[in-house]
Amino acid sequence: MRYAGHAGADHRLLAAVRGYGRRRPVALAARALSYGGEHGALWLAAGCAAAATDRPRRRAWLRGTAVIGAAHLTSMGLKRLVRRPRPGGVARPLVRTAGRHSFPSSHAASAVAAAVTFGALHPAGGRVAGPLAAAMCLSRVVVGVHYPTDVAAGALLGAVTARLGLGWTRRGAGAHA
Repeated sequence: MRYAGHAGADHRLLAAVRGYGRRRPVALAARALSYGGEHGALWLAAGCAAAATDRPRRRAWLRGTAVIGAAHLTSMGLKRLVRRPRPGGVARPLVRTAGRHSFPSSHAASAVAAAVTFGALHPAGGRVAGPLAAAMCLSRVVVGVHYPTDVAAGALLGAVTARLGLGWTRRGAGAHA
């Protein structure tokens, strides 16, 4: 019975946030973030670019990028186990999705893993990735393909994965960490 109340809150919050998607600038930004985050592409590309440009910490950036990939892959595996259907009925989604299941959000998992990892490897990385990751997480609700709890679970998964991988990631930095 308590779960039904939480599910109702999840649906109400989805409807409220999804309403912002009717504003053209918000919809365009949310779509761009959603497409950029597909399969963790934005974060994986950023990690590889940092590895290419920061030679002293190349190994750390590559390891951090692998951790981001691990967060994304873990979320995809959990999605197949949980099999929660994507939201329907609130409004037509603004983007297409790669799969039918929504819990946890893989976009949120990779985004938060990137924010934690990039912030640990370089202060500016955290200052840029943190707000961008938050916007990406919110975009998934705005475009109507995730419930807020999907995003919260994905964000938690990404944060935990990144924290667990930080020791290994930093060992790749050598004396430059």
